Amino acid sequence: MMRAAVMRNKEIVVTEVADLSPSQGETLVKTLACGICGSDLHALHHGEAMVKAQRESGGPLVYDTSRDVVLGHEFSAEILELGKGAPSHLKTGDLVCSYPVLMSGREAKAIGFSNDVSGGYAENMLLTSSLLLQIPNGLSAERAALTEPMAVGRHAVEKAAGSLGGSCLVIGCGPVGLAVIAALKQKGCGPIVASDFSPRRRELAEILGADEVINPADSSPYDSWRAISTSLRKTIDKASPHDGIRPNGAGVIFECVGVPGVIEEIMTGAMKGTSVVVVGVCMQQDSFRPMVAIGKELNLQFVLGYSAKEFRDTLRAIAEGELNVENLITGKVGIDGIAQAFNDLADPELHAKVIVEPWR
Repeated sequence: MMRAAVMRNKEIVVTEVADLSPSQGETLVKTLACGICGSDLHALHHGEAMVKAQRESGGPLVYDTSRDVVLGHEFSAEILELGKGAPSHLKTGDLVCSYPVLMSGREAKAIGFSNDVSGGYAENMLLTSSLLLQIPNGLSAERAALTEPMAVGRHAVEKAAGSLGGSCLVIGCGPVGLAVIAALKQKGCGPIVASDFSPRRRELAEILGADEVINPADSSPYDSWRAISTSLRKTIDKASPHDGIRPNGAGVIFECVGVPGVIEEIMTGAMKGTSVVVVGVCMQQDSFRPMVAIGKELNLQFVLGYSAKEFRDTLRAIAEGELNVENLITGKVGIDGIAQAFNDLADPELHAKVIVEPWR
């Protein structure tokens, strides 16, 4: 038997679960580090609504909320045993990351959101051998575990690629917003304006590359962003007054909050032609006035997850030092500390990213 923290009746319960053995195409690993994600918090508190929405949209996070789930999809691990058919370059003791999916025949099971597949809040996991990525450059396990959340930011930025010629505004500087800021910085986009009520999150936003950080309790982030965008537009026009193909000075706004009313607020504050990328996950009903978006000819893009390539590129970028993730990790707990960590993450001044070390 192995120890795990399971989600049961809207609580995190530490228990023992059956040992695992790899089948064809699977690899048994020891979980070294696993981040606690906002999606895990949503699953705990809004599981039924999340699963219902996933069923309606054809999403992958579908499970029986009345049965135990071992959460955890932001992980790094050590190979313990290779099942048959594993790639020849892999060996016992290798440190790896993986796209969080376990292939079972033609069925893909979401690691961390399944009743049948263990996530990273357990001592061991089964991973798909063909999806394993060796951790390069002596990268630490805890930093490697940030590949998954940072890939979310990369994907959001890639989805906005056609609109990134102007300034960027990031609303919300929790883990998702910080990942977006880091991805924008790596891509050389900007100027980047970031907004959050939390002093700690604003500090992290600046560390990760935001050019201007706004407390919305004191001033409007949209005013600052519009001023920067207008200045940028004038600079572009002056530099290339006869060029008919110039970057769009309206730029992009990234919604990284996920609470009702923020999309409407963004539409009201946006300039004509702005692209709005919705990265935050809102679990409640929301509404906005389409006529505002129509009048401004806004582009509205919703995003989820990342591609396998974006995941690989993110791991490489972290290992090469292109993505600054050092300051994101603000706490570490063992399996027994996960329940308290879920409570602590409600306070933005306490933590950005808490890492679970199951063997701790």
